[in-house]
Amino acid sequence: MSPFIVVIPARHGSTRLPGKPLLPLAGRPVIEHVWRRAGESGARRVIIATDHAAIAEQADRLGAECCMTDAAHASGTERIAEVVDRCGLDTAEIIVNLQGDEPLMPPGLLAQVAGTLAATPEASMATLATAIHDSDELHDPHAVKLVTDHSGRALYFSRAAIPRDREGNSARLREVARRHLGIYAYRAGFLRDYASLPASALEGIEQLEQLRALEAGVVIQVADANEQPGPGIDTAADLALAESAMRPPSSEEHQ
Repeated sequence: MSPFIVVIPARHGSTRLPGKPLLPLAGRPVIEHVWRRAGESGARRVIIATDHAAIAEQADRLGAECCMTDAAHASGTERIAEVVDRCGLDTAEIIVNLQGDEPLMPPGLLAQVAGTLAATPEASMATLATAIHDSDELHDPHAVKLVTDHSGRALYFSRAAIPRDREGNSARLREVARRHLGIYAYRAGFLRDYASLPASALEGIEQLEQLRALEAGVVIQVADANEQPGPGIDTAADLALAESAMRPPSSEEHQ
């Protein structure tokens, strides 16, 4: 397995669920679950990157490495780029971005996305995807879709339903429709250059940070996820869903 570092961007000021890294989930703060998943991935180092003192204090209680970052960052990628500079990470390091609201991300996927990047020297980024079989998911703007070329390089990411099922061939569509998982691996050298990439109109329209890199010609390698991740947490309903998913089965369910 290729060595990698996990950085967990954890912002306190979420608009839909403020303070969510510190909200209780199965008796522990959300950020603790995320940090533990990262620690189970085989990463040689795990760093929580935050802009808020309360999250940093929670990291300290866990014994986790923490890096305080600027509150003005517009994306997790920008926050991780600051960590690369502050920690003086080598340009060849592979950095995995595990969002601070993904307590049910299988640790194996962190290793997989790092390995995908390590195996693709021409790529500066790597990410994962899963198949889409449900029409509602395909048309859900909160579910990001992607398309790739034959070698797995990303062609485009969108909140819209792509590809467009012009002829109503749902069977064929199910063969190619893929949902993007919000997990990335980057080369540290690329992260140092990320802030200098030209502004992207596509990024602004779709509100998808990876489009800045794609529009600049950066190669993003995509692999099909080896496991299905649990739900991320954007809303109170998501938190309740995660709570249910983490609840151990009752004795009655075993009978």
